[in-house]
Amino acid sequence: MKNYNKQFILILTLLIAIILPTLCIAQGDPGGDPGVPFDGGASILIAAGAAYGVKKYREKHLKK
Repeated sequence: MKNYNKQFILILTLLIAIILPTLCIAQGDPGGDPGVPFDGGASILIAAGAAYGVKKYREKHLKK
């Protein structure tokens, strides 16, 4: 059991030693806004989801 704990701690330490530098050297913010508009279809999808939710709510409560 102690051998298993030592192996686990060793593997965990090695993984942290490998992953931590990659997080520290990560690329910075590229700056500027992206050229793709976000609101194009998202607002339509949100409105459709809200309408569907209202429809289901009314169906459920009007059947009572």
